[in-house]
Amino acid sequence: MEAAFSIVVGTLFAISVYLLLSGSLIRLLLGIFVLGNATHLLIFVAGRLVRHAPPLIPDGLEVADTVIANPLPQALILTAIVISFSLFSFLLVLAYRAYQCLDTVNTDEMRDAEPIVAPNVLRGRDV
Repeated sequence: MEAAFSIVVGTLFAISVYLLLSGSLIRLLLGIFVLGNATHLLIFVAGRLVRHAPPLIPDGLEVADTVIANPLPQALILTAIVISFSLFSFLLVLAYRAYQCLDTVNTDEMRDAEPIVAPNVLRGRDV
């Protein structure tokens, strides 16, 4: 089961890299979203996939008498979900603002908004 999830994680990372390298701002945002979900699944798989083991020790026991799941990956994933959602919301607002200002979602056309550096300024630098 963990091998299948590892393949899914690898596939999601490959898809996210493909989307991040594309020229569209929308695809870039989707790539960041898929990358976040792939990372969440990677942390979840790294914490072992145990279906019938609870992450808590039963009441009345100081040491678990059966196999228990590791609660740390679950706590990390919950924190990461909140952080990635806020990051995605912020990037979505930035992308919308860039679309309003530049009237395009193509990242190559967005380079036109960068200031043009005169060639005589570059002479002193090692280019």
